[in-house]
Amino acid sequence: MPASSHTPHNPLSNMVEVKVIQGGVVTTKSVDAATFGSKVLGRTLKDAIVMYEDNARQGTVQARTRAMVKGPNKKLWPQKHTGRARMGTPKSPLWRGGGRIHPPEPREHRYAMPVKARRSALRNAIFTKFRDQEVAIADGWPTGKPNTKSAVAILKKLGIGSSVTVVTTEVDRNLVRSLRNVPLVDVSTVGDLNVHQVLLRRYLVLTPAAFAAIEQRFAKKES
Repeated sequence: MPASSHTPHNPLSNMVEVKVIQGGVVTTKSVDAATFGSKVLGRTLKDAIVMYEDNARQGTVQARTRAMVKGPNKKLWPQKHTGRARMGTPKSPLWRGGGRIHPPEPREHRYAMPVKARRSALRNAIFTKFRDQEVAIADGWPTGKPNTKSAVAILKKLGIGSSVTVVTTEVDRNLVRSLRNVPLVDVSTVGDLNVHQVLLRRYLVLTPAAFAAIEQRFAKKES
Protein backbone atom coordinates (compact mmCIF):
# COMPACT_ATOMS: atom_id res chain seq x y z
CA MET A 1 0.00 0.00 0.00
CA PRO A 2 1.27 3.53 -0.71
CA ALA A 3 2.63 5.51 2.18
CA SER A 4 0.25 7.93 3.87
CA SER A 5 0.59 11.56 2.81
CA HIS A 6 0.15 12.97 6.31
CA THR A 7 2.26 12.87 9.44
CA PRO A 8 1.28 10.08 11.89
CA HIS A 9 -0.79 11.35 14.77
CA ASN A 10 0.90 11.49 18.15
CA PRO A 11 -1.62 10.12 20.68
CA LEU A 12 0.04 12.16 23.44
CA SER A 13 -0.70 15.42 21.65
CA ASN A 14 -4.11 16.83 20.79
CA MET A 15 -2.75 19.47 18.42
CA VAL A 16 -2.91 18.59 14.73
CA GLU A 17 -1.67 20.45 11.68
CA VAL A 18 -4.33 21.48 9.15
CA LYS A 19 -3.38 22.70 5.69
CA VAL A 20 -4.78 26.12 4.80
CA ILE A 21 -5.01 27.82 1.40
CA GLN A 22 -5.59 31.55 1.61
CA GLY A 23 -4.88 33.90 -1.25
CA GLY A 24 -3.38 31.03 -3.22
CA VAL A 25 -0.70 30.40 -0.55
CA VAL A 26 -0.53 27.07 1.30
CA THR A 27 0.21 27.31 5.03
CA THR A 28 -0.61 25.23 8.08
CA LYS A 29 -2.71 25.89 11.15
CA SER A 30 -2.66 24.12 14.51
CA VAL A 31 -6.05 22.87 15.65
CA ASP A 32 -6.84 21.22 18.96
CA ALA A 33 -8.65 17.99 18.01
CA ALA A 34 -9.65 17.51 21.66
CA THR A 35 -12.27 20.24 21.25
CA PHE A 36 -14.22 17.78 19.07
CA GLY A 37 -13.70 14.66 21.20
CA SER A 38 -11.25 12.46 23.04
CA LYS A 39 -11.75 8.99 21.56
CA VAL A 40 -13.37 7.24 18.60
CA LEU A 41 -16.89 6.01 19.38
CA GLY A 42 -16.84 3.02 17.05
CA ARG A 43 -20.23 1.57 17.98
CA THR A 44 -21.99 4.93 17.72
CA LEU A 45 -20.43 5.59 14.30
CA LYS A 46 -21.41 2.12 13.07
CA ASP A 47 -25.02 2.51 14.27
CA ALA A 48 -25.30 5.86 12.49
CA ILE A 49 -23.84 4.53 9.23
CA VAL A 50 -26.20 1.53 9.26
CA MET A 51 -29.15 3.87 9.89
CA TYR A 52 -28.30 6.17 6.96
CA GLU A 53 -27.73 3.22 4.62
CA ASP A 54 -30.97 1.54 5.70
CA ASN A 55 -32.84 4.80 5.15
CA ALA A 56 -31.49 4.93 1.60
CA ARG A 57 -32.94 1.51 0.75
CA GLN A 58 -35.99 1.50 -1.52
CA GLY A 59 -37.54 -1.59 0.01
CA THR A 60 -39.31 -2.51 -3.25
CA VAL A 61 -38.02 -6.09 -3.60
CA GLN A 62 -40.83 -8.61 -4.06
CA ALA A 63 -41.39 -12.21 -5.14
CA ARG A 64 -44.66 -13.95 -5.98
CA THR A 65 -46.53 -16.13 -3.53
CA ARG A 66 -48.67 -19.00 -4.87
CA ALA A 67 -51.67 -16.65 -4.67
CA MET A 68 -49.98 -14.31 -7.19
CA VAL A 69 -49.06 -17.01 -9.71
CA LYS A 70 -51.39 -17.23 -12.70
CA GLY A 71 -52.61 -20.68 -13.67
CA PRO A 72 -55.29 -23.31 -13.01
CA ASN A 73 -56.28 -24.44 -9.56
CA LYS A 74 -57.22 -27.90 -10.85
CA LYS A 75 -55.64 -30.85 -9.08
CA LEU A 76 -53.02 -32.38 -11.35
CA TRP A 77 -53.98 -36.04 -10.74
CA PRO A 78 -56.10 -38.02 -8.32
CA GLN A 79 -55.00 -38.11 -4.72
CA LYS A 80 -54.76 -41.93 -4.57
CA HIS A 81 -54.08 -45.02 -6.65
CA THR A 82 -51.64 -43.44 -9.13
CA GLY A 83 -48.38 -44.51 -7.52
CA ARG A 84 -47.27 -40.89 -7.50
CA ALA A 85 -46.87 -38.42 -4.68
CA ARG A 86 -49.99 -36.49 -3.94
CA MET A 87 -49.97 -33.07 -5.59
CA GLY A 88 -52.39 -30.21 -5.90
CA THR A 89 -52.12 -27.06 -8.03
CA PRO A 90 -49.03 -26.35 -10.17
CA LYS A 91 -48.83 -23.04 -8.29
CA SER A 92 -47.23 -24.99 -5.46
CA PRO A 93 -43.72 -23.84 -4.44
CA LEU A 94 -42.57 -27.42 -5.18
CA TRP A 95 -43.03 -26.82 -8.91
CA ARG A 96 -40.89 -24.75 -11.22
CA GLY A 97 -42.68 -21.46 -11.82
CA GLY A 98 -44.73 -21.84 -8.66
CA GLY A 99 -44.98 -19.33 -5.85
CA ARG A 100 -42.31 -18.92 -3.21
CA ILE A 101 -42.63 -19.78 0.47
CA HIS A 102 -42.25 -16.69 2.69
CA PRO A 103 -40.99 -14.47 -0.15
CA PRO A 104 -39.55 -10.97 0.35
CA GLU A 105 -42.23 -8.28 0.34
CA PRO A 106 -42.08 -4.49 -0.05
CA ARG A 107 -41.43 -2.84 3.28
CA GLU A 108 -40.15 0.37 4.80
CA HIS A 109 -36.59 0.14 6.11
CA ARG A 110 -36.43 3.64 7.58
CA TYR A 111 -35.81 4.21 11.27
CA ALA A 112 -34.27 6.97 13.32
CA MET A 113 -31.60 7.17 15.99
CA PRO A 114 -32.15 9.61 18.85
CA VAL A 115 -31.20 13.16 17.91
CA LYS A 116 -28.48 13.31 20.58
CA ALA A 117 -26.97 10.05 19.30
CA ARG A 118 -26.91 11.34 15.71
CA ARG A 119 -25.33 14.60 16.80
CA SER A 120 -22.74 12.72 18.88
CA ALA A 121 -21.91 10.47 15.91
CA LEU A 122 -21.46 13.44 13.57
CA ARG A 123 -19.27 15.26 16.06
CA ASN A 124 -17.18 12.13 16.57
CA ALA A 125 -16.81 11.59 12.82
CA ILE A 126 -15.47 15.14 12.51
CA PHE A 127 -13.10 14.41 15.41
CA THR A 128 -11.70 11.36 13.57
CA LYS A 129 -10.99 13.50 10.50
CA PHE A 130 -9.09 16.09 12.54
CA ARG A 131 -7.27 13.39 14.50
CA ASP A 132 -6.14 11.67 11.29
CA GLN A 133 -5.17 15.02 9.74
CA GLU A 134 -7.63 14.60 6.89
CA VAL A 135 -9.08 18.12 7.14
CA ALA A 136 -8.02 21.19 5.15
CA ILE A 137 -9.26 24.78 4.91
CA ALA A 138 -9.38 26.53 1.54
CA ASP A 139 -10.75 29.68 -0.04
CA GLY A 140 -10.49 31.07 -3.55
CA TRP A 141 -13.16 28.83 -5.04
CA PRO A 142 -14.68 29.83 -8.42
CA THR A 143 -17.05 32.80 -8.36
CA GLY A 144 -19.15 34.33 -11.09
CA LYS A 145 -19.28 31.16 -13.16
CA PRO A 146 -18.33 27.48 -12.74
CA ASN A 147 -14.68 26.60 -13.36
CA THR A 148 -13.71 22.98 -12.85
CA LYS A 149 -10.04 23.57 -13.65
CA SER A 150 -9.51 26.19 -10.93
CA ALA A 151 -11.53 24.20 -8.37
CA VAL A 152 -9.50 21.04 -8.99
CA ALA A 153 -6.29 23.10 -8.85
CA ILE A 154 -7.11 24.02 -5.23
CA LEU A 155 -7.49 20.35 -4.31
CA LYS A 156 -4.19 19.54 -6.03
CA LYS A 157 -2.42 22.29 -4.07
CA LEU A 158 -3.63 20.56 -0.92
CA GLY A 159 -2.26 17.25 -2.18
CA ILE A 160 -5.76 15.79 -2.47
CA GLY A 161 -6.50 13.97 -5.70
CA SER A 162 -9.90 12.48 -4.98
CA SER A 163 -12.21 11.18 -2.24
CA VAL A 164 -13.06 14.55 -0.75
CA THR A 165 -16.11 16.37 0.57
CA VAL A 166 -15.99 20.14 0.18
CA VAL A 167 -18.06 21.85 2.87
CA THR A 168 -19.56 25.34 2.63
CA THR A 169 -21.93 27.29 4.85
CA GLU A 170 -24.52 27.89 2.14
CA VAL A 171 -25.32 26.25 -1.18
CA ASP A 172 -22.71 27.49 -3.68
CA ARG A 173 -24.09 26.66 -7.13
CA ASN A 174 -20.88 27.66 -8.89
CA LEU A 175 -18.86 25.31 -6.73
CA VAL A 176 -21.38 22.49 -7.11
CA ARG A 177 -21.28 22.83 -10.90
CA SER A 178 -17.50 23.12 -10.90
CA LEU A 179 -17.02 19.82 -9.04
CA ARG A 180 -20.07 17.76 -9.99
CA ASN A 181 -18.24 15.89 -12.76
CA VAL A 182 -15.11 15.21 -10.72
CA PRO A 183 -15.11 11.57 -9.53
CA LEU A 184 -15.35 10.96 -5.77
CA VAL A 185 -15.74 14.66 -4.98
CA ASP A 186 -18.88 15.90 -3.22
CA VAL A 187 -20.05 19.33 -2.12
CA SER A 188 -22.15 19.75 1.02
CA THR A 189 -23.20 22.46 3.43
CA VAL A 190 -22.60 22.43 7.17
CA GLY A 191 -26.34 22.15 7.75
CA ASP A 192 -26.65 19.10 5.45
CA LEU A 193 -23.55 17.36 6.76
CA ASN A 194 -24.11 13.95 8.34
CA VAL A 195 -21.87 11.17 9.62
CA HIS A 196 -22.34 9.09 6.47
CA GLN A 197 -21.17 11.93 4.22
CA VAL A 198 -18.22 12.74 6.49
CA LEU A 199 -16.97 9.14 6.47
CA LEU A 200 -17.89 8.42 2.84
CA ARG A 201 -14.87 10.38 1.56
CA ARG A 202 -11.37 10.40 3.00
CA TYR A 203 -10.84 14.17 3.21
CA LEU A 204 -12.86 17.15 4.41
CA VAL A 205 -12.05 20.48 2.77
CA LEU A 206 -13.76 23.37 4.53
CA THR A 207 -14.19 26.95 3.51
CA PRO A 208 -13.03 29.36 6.26
CA ALA A 209 -16.67 30.17 7.06
CA ALA A 210 -17.54 26.46 7.22
CA PHE A 211 -14.64 25.79 9.58
CA ALA A 212 -15.85 28.59 11.88
CA ALA A 213 -19.40 27.23 11.74
CA ILE A 214 -18.26 23.68 12.59
CA GLU A 215 -16.16 24.98 15.49
CA GLN A 216 -19.09 26.96 16.81
CA ARG A 217 -21.53 24.08 16.42
CA PHE A 218 -19.50 21.04 17.49
CA ALA A 219 -16.45 22.12 19.47
CA LYS A 220 -16.63 21.68 23.22
CA LYS A 221 -16.86 24.91 25.15
CA GLU A 222 -14.40 25.40 27.98
CA SER A 223 -16.17 25.44 31.33
